[in-house]
Amino acid sequence: MTQKIKPQSGTAFTLKKGEKLKVIDPQGSQVSDMVLFNANDTREKISSGKTLDFEESILITAGNFLWSNRSKKMMKIIEDTNGRNDFLLAPCSPETFQIMYNNHEYHPSCFENLYTNLASYKIEPDDIPTAFNIFMNVQFNLDGKISVQPPTSKPNDYVIFQAEMDLIVGLTACSAEDSNGGTFKSIHFEIIKE
Repeated sequence: MTQKIKPQSGTAFTLKKGEKLKVIDPQGSQVSDMVLFNANDTREKISSGKTLDFEESILITAGNFLWSNRSKKMMKIIEDTNGRNDFLLAPCSPETFQIMYNNHEYHPSCFENLYTNLASYKIEPDDIPTAFNIFMNVQFNLDGKISVQPPTSKPNDYVIFQAEMDLIVGLTACSAEDSNGGTFKSIHFEIIKE
């Protein structure tokens, strides 16, 4: 059954080893931030550094694994119809909008949507790692300068992940204007049980 994450919001749920998670961009050009925790020990969590190291790439897509801070495989990417994701940038936070957008009013953020939804699993704000940013289009020059461009995902593009261990998953419909080409849309997901 397909579930919906409203624009600028998030959710959290468990995934058993062997189950698959399909994350869908129903309208196109919408990023989804995803964090993972070992359901049996939440001190083990997704690691950008370990993943980029062991997969020997900063462009993570079908055929790659997402690794934990303990050097264990957490998920395998089975399918990726868009092929462009980011694992460099942290979830947008209140400080993101203050520092980068000069916005000092309240603004929804992926960081808040992750930690508030993961609180029921006793995961605290300081436990939130760098997220795997599904559909996010981060470009980089030879000199190392990075820029966030609108996602290249088209309506109904999707990524299918397979859990390599029992997981707690945090998932958002991203709240940052630049990440989503200036608009906010929903993200859909489906848990596929074997």
